Amino acid sequence: MTRNSGLALCLSYCIGLLFTGFFGLYNPHPSWQQWLIVIFGLLILFFIFSIIIKRLNYSHFNQSFWILLLIVALIGVIYLQLRILQPNLTDISHLISTNAKSQIITVTGKALSESKQTANQKIQFWLAPQQVTTSNLINQSVSGKLYVTLDSSEKLLIHSNQVIIIQGLLYLPKSSSNPNSFDFKTYLHRQGAFAGLKGLKLIELQEPPWGLWVLRQRIVNALQKGLGESYGSILGSIVIGRQAVDLPIEIREAFIKAGLAHVFAASGFQVALLLGIIIRLTRSLIPRKQLMIGILVLVFYVCLTGLQPSILRATLMGVAALISLILNRKTYSIGSLLLAGTILLLFNPLWIWDLGFQLSFLATFGLIVTLPILLRWFDWLPPTIATIITLPLAASIWTFPLLIYTFSSVVTYGILINIIMAPLITIISFGGMLSAAISLIYPVLGSAIAFFFYYPIHFLLQTVLFFNHLPGSSYAIGKLPLNLMLLIYLIMILVWLNSWFKRYWLLISLFILTLTIITVTYSRLTLEQITVLSGGSEPVIIIQNRGQIVLINGEKPETVKYTLVPFLIQQGINQINYVISINHNADWSILSKHISLKNQIQVSQNNSFSLDNFKISFATPNLVQLQFQDQTWLWILSNTISQKMLKQNLKFYPQALLYSSKTINKNWLNIIQPRAAIAFNYYPSQTIKNLFAEKQIQLFTTGKDDVIHWNIKQGFQTYITETD
Repeated sequence: MTRNSGLALCLSYCIGLLFTGFFGLYNPHPSWQQWLIVIFGLLILFFIFSIIIKRLNYSHFNQSFWILLLIVALIGVIYLQLRILQPNLTDISHLISTNAKSQIITVTGKALSESKQTANQKIQFWLAPQQVTTSNLINQSVSGKLYVTLDSSEKLLIHSNQVIIIQGLLYLPKSSSNPNSFDFKTYLHRQGAFAGLKGLKLIELQEPPWGLWVLRQRIVNALQKGLGESYGSILGSIVIGRQAVDLPIEIREAFIKAGLAHVFAASGFQVALLLGIIIRLTRSLIPRKQLMIGILVLVFYVCLTGLQPSILRATLMGVAALISLILNRKTYSIGSLLLAGTILLLFNPLWIWDLGFQLSFLATFGLIVTLPILLRWFDWLPPTIATIITLPLAASIWTFPLLIYTFSSVVTYGILINIIMAPLITIISFGGMLSAAISLIYPVLGSAIAFFFYYPIHFLLQTVLFFNHLPGSSYAIGKLPLNLMLLIYLIMILVWLNSWFKRYWLLISLFILTLTIITVTYSRLTLEQITVLSGGSEPVIIIQNRGQIVLINGEKPETVKYTLVPFLIQQGINQINYVISINHNADWSILSKHISLKNQIQVSQNNSFSLDNFKISFATPNLVQLQFQDQTWLWILSNTISQKMLKQNLKFYPQALLYSSKTINKNWLNIIQPRAAIAFNYYPSQTIKNLFAEKQIQLFTTGKDDVIHWNIKQGFQTYITETD
């Protein structure tokens, strides 16, 4: 088998895994229509590939080999479907039904991870439950995996394999209620967990057995003694990764916002640095001993970091590079990358949908294929400076489309801060590795060495905060369509492979940029839409009127963080023209930290607000009218409003009715006669559903439909995360 044919087989397997996206992520029971789409899609794709490869004269695979590649891709599809995690018969999630409320239980189990601090200042860890005691004192053996959170006034350290007895509320996770927000249910399912536990009381915490956590803790403790808790955690995260260190949430978010999240992801940079140190220290030894020492050190480092996909990929490639160097053989970098990825995906095919895994491979691919080109462009600079500039550029070029597609925004100064901080991060990383290695033997000396890096870490953190506070530190672009992202990557691959495309790379780059800008901005500037978000007891209403944005309600901190900001980013909104509060003085200070607010308006029963073809006004103290285009929506603020008052103030029949009570007066519907109704934050009873169906009124609720859109072209649409 030739090198090209081996790479083709690996690539076919990966393509097959990616095609499971047509099933919907983690769908264990795809329909026959979905299977048909996948099979025909693979047939068409491999047919196109065969034509392109033949035209480019890269290889001359015969027909039989193309059939083999197709079979390998289908095997990848089937293999991933077989590996999708599902709750077994004894899984703890079966203790609570879909429609039941959370219940208090006492769980005995073993910790599967070390504790971390959440954004809500809670302690979080994974637990393998073994025994459950319910409220009626029935003991039951269980299995599975639990996502556990616990309120604690003091910092609580929990380690792997530690036996824990904890009392709490067992619940089933929910999907995201708004576009672009965190999908908690999918996140748990990817981890093999189907239930969560809100810890109320920690009953027993046994002494943990010896494990690698002892070495991790030894390193972290030494670094924290030399630098203080925060700076010590930063250095520890740089050395062994954020998965192994409980990094303060505010520091973690600051680095993410600055585009430096990769600093805390143990990956290729740390492995390359470690390999350089090993080769330097063992240069006097025979090649066999060099190889053995190198592999042992890398394996130990991988175990120390917690076996994350990015570090496993880097280690496999590092071992290949070490073997090639010692044996004096040339390494085929792309082949090593693809082989490493295939090995990992054979071990766990579900990693194909892990964002960290995807970004790690794209960044490495960028360094392999794009870095040499960029270095030639910057050959007029000193080699060290040229490398510092081109490294983040090469990685960013290939990760940029995926990041936009995933997060709908860009870190404005991300590349600049990566270039500026690269030398400092290298120095800190080297010092951290030295300090960590010595801490394993003599912690006092490790702490002393760590102390010398106090000011470099301080400067790094202050630089991060400085860039984060600059105007426009992040820019919302809006949701990039999947087909556009795939087209961009296809064009980039053609530029890499084909000489004709290489000659016109600048024009092609301008084309990609223009296409992206037009796609993400055209709809925004032409969109005329009303959106009702799921935001607690009060509705959050957003009017998008040809680039003019009006927001009604949504000032509460939790609503801002988990509902409003993700939606605004997904829509590519960087400025709100008018924020309006109804009948109360709203504090918009939290929202203003995330997005520019031009005007703040309070509308009460004594006034109204108009903007072009939008108007909001009070008909009575409890009756608000929204007018947009030719639409009129009636918003009932209180269910105490009388029929007489409705008749007196209703001068026309509204297209939509908004209300928040769990019941609705039948006579209201007779008087108002709306075409549609939106209920806030509850699930209507079957009686209510029947009432609306009887009167032929469309009924939506933010408790079920999550997000309700209305626009001129499509009318009412919903964003539904899960169905009943």
